Amino acid sequence: MTIDGKTAQAPRVLPSPSAEARSHLFGDRTADAYRKALALGVDAVASRVTDVRGPFTGISPDALAPEIEQVDLDRPLGDSAAALAELERLYLRDAVYFHHPRYLAHLNCPVVVPALLGEAVLSAVNSSLDTWDQSAGATLIERRLIDWTAGRIGFGLDADGIFTSGGTQSNLHALVLAREEAFARAGARSSEARQALLPRLRVLASGAAHFSVRKSAKMLGLPMEAVVSVDTTADRRMDVTALRREVDRLRAEGLTVMAVVATAGTTDFGSIDPLAAVADVCEAVGAWLHVDAAYGCGLLVSPTRRHLLEGVERADSVTVDFHKSFFQPVSSSALVVRDSRMMAHATYYADYLNPARMAERRIPNQVDKSLQTTRRFDALKLWMTLRVMGADGVGVLFDEVLDLAVAAHEMLADDPRFEVVGRSQLSTVVFRYRPSEEHAHLADDANLHAREALATSGEGMVAGTRVDGRHFLKFTLLNPRTTPGDIAYVIDLLAGHAEQFVEAATAAGAARNGV
Repeated sequence: MTIDGKTAQAPRVLPSPSAEARSHLFGDRTADAYRKALALGVDAVASRVTDVRGPFTGISPDALAPEIEQVDLDRPLGDSAAALAELERLYLRDAVYFHHPRYLAHLNCPVVVPALLGEAVLSAVNSSLDTWDQSAGATLIERRLIDWTAGRIGFGLDADGIFTSGGTQSNLHALVLAREEAFARAGARSSEARQALLPRLRVLASGAAHFSVRKSAKMLGLPMEAVVSVDTTADRRMDVTALRREVDRLRAEGLTVMAVVATAGTTDFGSIDPLAAVADVCEAVGAWLHVDAAYGCGLLVSPTRRHLLEGVERADSVTVDFHKSFFQPVSSSALVVRDSRMMAHATYYADYLNPARMAERRIPNQVDKSLQTTRRFDALKLWMTLRVMGADGVGVLFDEVLDLAVAAHEMLADDPRFEVVGRSQLSTVVFRYRPSEEHAHLADDANLHAREALATSGEGMVAGTRVDGRHFLKFTLLNPRTTPGDIAYVIDLLAGHAEQFVEAATAAGAARNGV
């Protein structure tokens, strides 16, 4: 086509906004783009993990926040490579890397590659584990893993359970079931009867139990005094004599023991309550026994220490956190119950989703048991782990960190610069820097400073807690690649930071006094 003797250019056809947006939808037409984008992401993470020299850069919230606040979320970058380059600066550069051998802080584990493979698959397929018609085989895989876990606990064929987002949700779910069972046993069927009984329900847990027990009680409408703290013995385990005493006191006051929560792996001390003895008390009074084994569940596959969970098979419900001691990515947790009928206490039917007729036809809808509706197929990560490396492989890794904790405890016990609290049954070590007697009044501040200074340096990370009102430091060891040399290195760093604090504080005090 010519105009005034010139050849006109055909107008360029721009993709419509709809077509551009559709190009980002995962499906058969974008499979190649999916492969390329994920390859870029994998390369970015692998490169960063290879290059990190410490578990953290030490960046502060005030330093990082302005960079993130400057991002205009209404102006997209247009491609994955650019977005990943930006993400490197905003996240990957300063992320806390749990795989690093000097990350010794919280209950965060390095993860195994088969689980990451499962994560990639489940995210793309995006099954929702609420109903069979949204998940199909995913439902059966999750159920098979619940059966497997129940078998490891020692429950019989009547057991059941559900995957959850974590130990806090699992504990909440368990106490929901315990509350409903308490109502059922008391014959409290009407709203009036339930409201009359609710203020009289009590939950007993040791003073070292997880905070989610109190949080769950509050969410269940129980009064503030509903959670009764049971004394612990010198080794930070529930004192069974004290438990019996509290149970007798509550019953004498006309109160109902709704549940006893025993802990198999306290967060601070790694202590395991005497499960069999606690079960004896619960059976004698007809109380629900819940075992919070979020941390200690790794013992279920331990080749050398499974006996530490003796008595767990007598629980009514058990919390397990695979993303703590099974080396799984967050989230991967479950609640398992000894009697499948108890799961019905949390069952509701919706005509649009899981009508009652489906249960009559034995259609396996997981929402019938779950506190959640839409729910990820997190079970796949554990499935892939077991199918690739096996339960024994996981157990060997968990045993290695338990052995490392023994070595760390001995190191600190032999070091005159530190004092150690007890000996963990799992992989925590609680300790603190001990200044000279002359400077003992600076101990709390010195330990707080040492922890913060270590994190700021980026050379290591440890946790902190309070014991008998004093500030302590804590190793939480979950990385099989951590060596005694790494532990010794961090110990020396902590001592150095604490000593510098004491010296500076002493000099400042002398200056104030004109010395």
